[in-house]
Amino acid sequence: MATSCLAIHAVPAPVTRPPGFDELYQQHAETVYRTARRITGNPADAEDVLQTVFLRLLNQGDPRVNLQSSEAYFRRAATNVSIDILRRRTAHAETPLEGMITQPAHQTTPLLKERLRRAIAGLEAEDAELFLLRHVEGLSTLELAEQFGIERGTVGSRLFRIRQALQKAIEE
Repeated sequence: MATSCLAIHAVPAPVTRPPGFDELYQQHAETVYRTARRITGNPADAEDVLQTVFLRLLNQGDPRVNLQSSEAYFRRAATNVSIDILRRRTAHAETPLEGMITQPAHQTTPLLKERLRRAIAGLEAEDAELFLLRHVEGLSTLELAEQFGIERGTVGSRLFRIRQALQKAIEE
């Protein structure tokens, strides 16, 4: 009983944004949202990703100290959080309501997209990230090699292996 009375009278602590945070948000929020929207296929999930990415920055402290406000950083962060959401959705067998409506046979695109999202959720985190950054965000193999610290040829062979795994998962 006493705990519930305390909760009613509790005042949340104000959140102080570090200097430069608002500018960082204005500069990169659209990139994060677009990346998340393409990966999750869901505007509500994309908003969750946007919120999560920037809340993590707030929890880290001053964003100017911890990163160089790079667009690549925000794409990668959005990709990682989106993968987490896809995994959670798969693990809990969450299906959007629009996916439950039966579609005519010639309209299989939503079904294929959902199968692809579930297949991506089943990949190892780094493989999913690599695939999404290449095929959704359009990063070159050279850019991916630099970001992941691997050889350019390794990027190509890993992407080939990932595409084969995804194709097999979609066909099952």
